[in-house]
Amino acid sequence: MALNDSLQQLKNLDLAELDVESIGVWPLPIRAFLLIVAFCLVLVGVYYFHIKDLGAKLNTAQTQEVELKRTFEKKAFQAANLDVYRQQMVDVEKLFGALLAQLPSDTEVPGLLEDITELGNGASLNITSITLQPERATEFYIELPIKIVAEGAYHDVGAFVSGIAGLPRIVTLHNYSLTSNDENGMQEFEIEARTYRYKAQED
Repeated sequence: MALNDSLQQLKNLDLAELDVESIGVWPLPIRAFLLIVAFCLVLVGVYYFHIKDLGAKLNTAQTQEVELKRTFEKKAFQAANLDVYRQQMVDVEKLFGALLAQLPSDTEVPGLLEDITELGNGASLNITSITLQPERATEFYIELPIKIVAEGAYHDVGAFVSGIAGLPRIVTLHNYSLTSNDENGMQEFEIEARTYRYKAQED
């Protein structure tokens, strides 16, 4: 019965007669509709001004969670293998020390030149000259080039090169030339030997 009365009121209602100041006496269906509209507006406002921001923060937090999990897994793996890494560090330091010992210091270069001369004489080469060239600095080490000029038979040259490779110090050979001397049938041999020393902080 009340519903029929409300519908009858709506049919007889003239919207021009509605006064905002007397909203409390407006017909119930209109007041209910206004309440529903207001409630919907509040919900939309809450979503756009609060819930939407919370959703963005949630997405950011989820992304951070994935990154933190990866970081945790990586660090957990490193922590679990810490003893292995420490042992590897000790092994690397020993290897580095052994390699460093193969690099002559400034005071050992004259001895290295003597070793090269003895190798040449032992291989029956006639060493014409051994000349130290200017040092060449790189980021981690310093090259010490040595120009060697010698004369001998072809097989003697090969024996000399093999002897250089067998030295306890690191010596590499570069820029060689081998020409035949028609007068005596010997080979004129010119090569650049390079040894290295570690570049210390003060260098």
